[in-house]
Amino acid sequence: MPALVPPVCEFDTPVVDFDLPGTDGRRHTLADVRGERGTLVMFICNHCPYVLAVLDRIIRDARDLQALGVGVVAISANDAVAYPQDGPGKMAEMAREHGFPFPYLYDESQEVARAYGAVCTPDFFGYNAEGGLQYRGRLDASRNAAGPSDLRRDLYEAMKQVAETGLGPRDQVASIGCSIKWTA
Repeated sequence: MPALVPPVCEFDTPVVDFDLPGTDGRRHTLADVRGERGTLVMFICNHCPYVLAVLDRIIRDARDLQALGVGVVAISANDAVAYPQDGPGKMAEMAREHGFPFPYLYDESQEVARAYGAVCTPDFFGYNAEGGLQYRGRLDASRNAAGPSDLRRDLYEAMKQVAETGLGPRDQVASIGCSIKWTA
């Protein structure tokens, strides 16, 4: 399947609430994960080579953004029947093995992913403190293999700007990744 590229940022689109089970055995809502200075909602999954190539960078950037007051959450919406490695049990293993510093939630109905308009993994949605979309771009210039370690940290730099000013950069490069595995 060819890689998908999500649409560009539609500034100020309101953040979508959710109530989803996490790999920690608890349910999480937007209010639980929202940050004082912004919120990053990431759609990822366990098996996508685009996610796996940069997983250590996703974790690094999440920690660095949390230190700036940005709340971070990851959601997997893939069909776990067709892709069992993306089911809740395997998600919990991955979160534990990699020490995810953010909740990793499962959107079994896929309603949340559809409400956000997520199309691929990884797909990043960065909101300001008021809940308006300010970033929908890539993590960095990596593709399905990690690029050099000195690549510009597009996601981090954009969300740092959002945390400091409430506004995202006007120029954004879309993420790229595997399509979300829809059930129907």
